[in-house]
Amino acid sequence: QVHPVESGGGLVQAGGSLRLTCAASGRTFSTNAVGWFRQAPGKEREFVAGINWSGGKTAYAGSVKGRFTVSRDNAKNTVYLQMNSLKPEDTAVYSCAVDRVPFRAIVVISQNEYEYWGQGTQVTVSS
Repeated sequence: QVHPVESGGGLVQAGGSLRLTCAASGRTFSTNAVGWFRQAPGKEREFVAGINWSGGKTAYAGSVKGRFTVSRDNAKNTVYLQMNSLKPEDTAVYSCAVDRVPFRAIVVISQNEYEYWGQGTQVTVSS
């Protein structure tokens, strides 16, 4: 099994930046796409960004496109989410998850396609 672990969350002012890290413990996830999702209080969990197994394909929600960048280092078994120009509406618990299908060429946005989930890291953006 893969156990993703998120880190890097915190409190930041609007306009600031944070970099989240998703590290795998247990089995490697270098053969699988990894997605970032977030859930704000009172709202459903939503797809934020994802990267396929090789790093050659990425996908973003419209609300973060141009501000967030997802990347991965398979040698370190790690995926990153660089978040710039943060807004108060980005406040949420951010979780990473591993695609259940290895070597999928595309990034899927459906939560049902992700098998292993981390516990999440809180991101709070103050106005």
